Amino acid sequence: MSRTASADAVELRHVDFPRTDQPLREDVKRLGSLVGEILADQVGADFLAEVERVRAAAIRRRESHEPADELARLLAGSAYRANDLARAFATYFQAINVAERVHRIRRRREYERAGAAPQPGSLRDVLASLAHDGVGRDELLALLARLHIEPVFTAHPTEAVRRSLLDKEQVLVRSLLADVDRGRTPSERRADTERMRLALTAGWQTADAASERPTVADEMDHVSWFLADVLYAIVPVFYEVLEDLLQGGGDIDMPSLLRFGTWVGGDMDGNPNVGAATVTTTLSAQRELVLAAYRREIAQLERLLSQSVSRVAIAPELLARYDEYRERLPKAAAKLKPRYDDMPYRQFLSLVAARLAATAAGRDDGYANVDEFRADIALVGDSLRAHRGTHAGWLAVRQLLWRIDTFGFHLATLDLRQESGAHDAALAALLKNPEWPQLAPARRLADLHALIDGAAPADADAAGAASTLAVLRTAGDARERYGARAIGPYIISMSRSAADVLAVLALARVAGCIDATGIVPLDVAPLFETIADLHAAHDILVELFADPSYRRHLAARGDRQVVMLGYSDSAKDGGLFASRWALQRTQVALTELARTSGVRIAFFHGRGGSISRGGGKTERAVIAAPRGSVDGYLRLTEQGEVIHRKYGIKAIALRNLEQSTGAVLRASLRPRPPEPRETRWREMANAMAEVARAHYRALVHEAPNFAEYFRAATPIDVIERLRIGSRPPRRGGSAGIERLRAIPWVFAWSQNRAGLTAWYGVGTGLAWGVERCGIDAMREAARDWPFFATLIDDIEMVLAKSDLDIYACYSRLAGGLHDEFHPRIADEFARTLSVVLSIKQADTLLAADRRLQQSIRLRNPYVDPISLLQVDLLARWRAADRPEGELFQALAATVNGIAAGVQNTG
Repeated sequence: MSRTASADAVELRHVDFPRTDQPLREDVKRLGSLVGEILADQVGADFLAEVERVRAAAIRRRESHEPADELARLLAGSAYRANDLARAFATYFQAINVAERVHRIRRRREYERAGAAPQPGSLRDVLASLAHDGVGRDELLALLARLHIEPVFTAHPTEAVRRSLLDKEQVLVRSLLADVDRGRTPSERRADTERMRLALTAGWQTADAASERPTVADEMDHVSWFLADVLYAIVPVFYEVLEDLLQGGGDIDMPSLLRFGTWVGGDMDGNPNVGAATVTTTLSAQRELVLAAYRREIAQLERLLSQSVSRVAIAPELLARYDEYRERLPKAAAKLKPRYDDMPYRQFLSLVAARLAATAAGRDDGYANVDEFRADIALVGDSLRAHRGTHAGWLAVRQLLWRIDTFGFHLATLDLRQESGAHDAALAALLKNPEWPQLAPARRLADLHALIDGAAPADADAAGAASTLAVLRTAGDARERYGARAIGPYIISMSRSAADVLAVLALARVAGCIDATGIVPLDVAPLFETIADLHAAHDILVELFADPSYRRHLAARGDRQVVMLGYSDSAKDGGLFASRWALQRTQVALTELARTSGVRIAFFHGRGGSISRGGGKTERAVIAAPRGSVDGYLRLTEQGEVIHRKYGIKAIALRNLEQSTGAVLRASLRPRPPEPRETRWREMANAMAEVARAHYRALVHEAPNFAEYFRAATPIDVIERLRIGSRPPRRGGSAGIERLRAIPWVFAWSQNRAGLTAWYGVGTGLAWGVERCGIDAMREAARDWPFFATLIDDIEMVLAKSDLDIYACYSRLAGGLHDEFHPRIADEFARTLSVVLSIKQADTLLAADRRLQQSIRLRNPYVDPISLLQVDLLARWRAADRPEGELFQALAATVNGIAAGVQNTG
């Protein structure tokens, strides 16, 4: 195949790149041409020609606004190659996604090279803005001392790229970055191209997903790649950037403000595969990973710190510790090479490495805790700084110290999560009272207090409580073995009363999960998920804070209460507008409660990848949060494709950490000033949210036959059978919507291109606002109120990614139900589109965000064919009674391809 033909395969005339993005165009074309060559090589020139016919038809359809039927007819003849076609277009998406991420790095470099205006959202930009607003050095350092930034990685799957494919993607990234400034020679570019060809070809020959459903251990391995390979590398860079910006006022003792958490191995909610055993194995595996990373870094320091005692002095304290270790570790000391005896740093670090090895093996001569290890490394650093070693090794030692402060001996904090109903079942067994789960919360309190105070008998051997007690017992043991930071909050899903929170304290007491003072050493975090639960959160916490037993528990936890806010189930319950407003109201109410009660409430945001599950730009969400609710603390979940997109490349991971930290600094130090108009805006939002909620629930939860329509008009039956997560897709019960988890619910509507979960009901609510309050009032709120501005921008983005013409093809799979539900849904889409454009005063969606507009246009000609292939395959698969085999494998390929193209899927 000729180079010209392969270049034709990725003609980009349908996309209008801004002048500053021409390097992105070049990278997309380079990678796309390479993909074309690989398809011709691996499948055949006739297949590439078929791909091109489909792609060209998809572009024509988009540019001429033709209905999808003609493209569908063209694809009908290609259905026998559906698997390869879907994978071919998905491979193009991979190329586009990588090129866009590398271009983000290029733009950052251009800002830094220019040296004038800082890149928006960077730490440099935020600190300059805060200085302009009168924030002094002392005020800034005081906040840094208590700043807490903690992304928490979950195993919730909407995109689970295999580890082997992640490694191959890194080859593409490194090759494009090598020529990011177009400085490579022709021979170097050819070598880069061959490396990318190898990675893409090997990726084509690798199955997208494993043949078996992943285990919890597999999920831990996946998440740990981001923790141990990416974040371990960039954490010191983050601190160096921040320190460099703060050094203008003199030396500082940089506080540790980054932490990382995980749910993998601890999220029991609806997952029978998670329990005490996975808690133990996950913590052990994470410990092994971080100890191995430390040992590699110690080996590098050994080679670096070759200072001789004849050339420079060494701190007596370090020499004394060295002598102590030679006696304590005789076998390791015997392996020291005599020719290095004049290099105390090197020899001492060899013994430190031996202690780390003993720690990993669980031997008595290992470190008892991470503090002992840190003290040894700090001795080396102090000695270097005291003897002219600032530029002869201290900087490298400081990097290790930052990593130790961040990752400890546990790598990432493991949260525990269980549904409140599971606790009720355990307590029913312990108390030998089958009626316990049906008792009103007020009637449970006496029994709970008796258990908490140790005054009531409980059948600790009851079979129905064994798994719950084992988890709590393991959590207590893990804190002793791995450190207090190894176990995060115990999160209670579906929290609906104070009794749900006290239940965990009672169970922990029975399990023996208490410290030396008799206090349960865990943060107990209620998770408020539905609209009703969010509205009840204030009263529940008031009751808890008035409870003497719970108040003693809080005092031992530093008078801090972690509250988790559920973005996913609240949106599934009442629609996006009602969810966003309930979350905002709850934070306002609880922030005021914190002020009056003396208990600091730390909000943990359970955000998903998609807009309808709380996704979107973190920094915008932080700035839009109610005044006073951030207070130097940001803990949020990172899920699905978001982990890959935000943390898959080191430079982008660094940028995301900077943006999150900068937003927290800005929101905490200089929040928006009080706004007199906000009272009126809140009244508007409250009314619009209720209208939107009623309209949403009338369809999703109240319309007869809607659950049947949903299962016919989306590929939910395929998603439920995909082997991309260890957790079942529903909490049990019927095949209806109520028990379906929010992730597959959202995933299904993004696959059929409707995006209904993000906008249905919103248009009706906004239209009511325009009618009752006037368009000028709506535009004012969208301009001046960050909460409303963020909501409108997010809706606009989802509308731009939706395609009601493609969705109609899916809807017709529902037969007679299509006529009942499609017009209703299409009307709401049109209403939402019209009112959003009116509020934005725009003729087209994303008129003010050309880069995102360009990104969507770049993908649509590749997503559309996969969608229509999926429609055809769904019809044939269902007609054949949903068999395993080639049809299902082809459907799985289309799901992966659409997810890669649409992004923000679940």
